[in-house]
Amino acid sequence: MRKVIGIGETLLDIIFKDNKPVEAVPGGSTFNAIVSLGRVGADAFFVTEIGDDHVGALVRSFLSSNNVCTDYVLERKGWKSPVSLAFLDSDNNANYTFYRDPNADPVDIPLPDINPDDIVLFGSFYAVSPATRARVIALLERARDCGAIIYYDVNFRPSHRGDVMKVTPNLIENLEFANIVRGSRDDFEVLYKKDSAERVYRAETSFYCPRLVYTDGPRPVTVFSDGGFRKEYAMPETPTVSTIGAGDNFNAGLICAMLRYDIRRADIERGLTEAEWSKLIESATAFSADCCAGIYNYVSKEFGASHSL
Repeated sequence: MRKVIGIGETLLDIIFKDNKPVEAVPGGSTFNAIVSLGRVGADAFFVTEIGDDHVGALVRSFLSSNNVCTDYVLERKGWKSPVSLAFLDSDNNANYTFYRDPNADPVDIPLPDINPDDIVLFGSFYAVSPATRARVIALLERARDCGAIIYYDVNFRPSHRGDVMKVTPNLIENLEFANIVRGSRDDFEVLYKKDSAERVYRAETSFYCPRLVYTDGPRPVTVFSDGGFRKEYAMPETPTVSTIGAGDNFNAGLICAMLRYDIRRADIERGLTEAEWSKLIESATAFSADCCAGIYNYVSKEFGASHSL
């Protein structure tokens, strides 16, 4: 089976509703997507670092119990695993406060072998941060050279608005590595001060990667691709308990569909058909909707079983 390899930060999300804690779950943008892919039976690997503390042990155990390989989860001695406080508002969208160990010295993390048409998922500030840049680049270069599909989730939070100029060269390099870019309206408003899918694609991303999946909360998804392809896809209406993992699971669903329908790097580079994009987006929105229907950051185990690869 083709592998899915994610790289990113891992933390403990403590979720608040009406200023009261209601749940605590392992999280992180790429982490959430990889857990959902593990639940549907993908051959999932995760590259990250954890502390030698209770949270770190919880994270490793959680990954293993969800069929994610932990061989590339590095335990840092004397380091505290990150924690996030997620406060849900009246629309069940989250505002975050992060707590991280001040010891941010870079460390070497072993990387998995990569084969042609494996899928590498990366994104968020982790993907552009100077502190983690070396390991991200090492994985991306290996993925490109081995013929893997590189999926970039921009996921740039407002809390990093002041860092935009500093990390722009890394952002552009990520776009150049990517075979598919996924970003939200909120991401691009922070990065480019643009709130139009067309303007973002034409002015900011198309030169580096011809494929952009632009999401906008409950509003339609816009896909741009090779040969002038452009299409909007309606998001399904669904009761929302939490939107914390909505975008992460959109990524998981799209990647799951690439595996299910045997879409490979050569297919992407020649330009996917309208029918192929429709299958990808249908799967992506289904994963996102299932995640939003619960308090957790991933698809339910029941959904995973019913959508098994």
